[in-house]
Amino acid sequence: MGLDILDAMQPEPAGMNPPEIKRLYGDKLTFCGLISTQQTLPHGTAQDVRREVRERLEIVGRGGGYILSPAHCIQPDTPLENVLALYAEGLGVGGL
Repeated sequence: MGLDILDAMQPEPAGMNPPEIKRLYGDKLTFCGLISTQQTLPHGTAQDVRREVRERLEIVGRGGGYILSPAHCIQPDTPLENVLALYAEGLGVGGL
């Protein structure tokens, strides 16, 4: 189909196993998203967000082919602390 990037990847749907998807398709596609806008960002703690970011970077980002981002648009009810934790961890400045 000519795809280079699979965007808006949600971690919640059945069969959405980031390590398995990376193993199967990581040499063919770049993945974008996988930071939960249904659970972790709106309902988790900043520590939960940092943990999810680290996991995605370590597993899906290994060897390249991953764009760190929320799965979809960040909703207005998401705590600002969680949004800041997402980007701070992604930038490697987790103490923000």
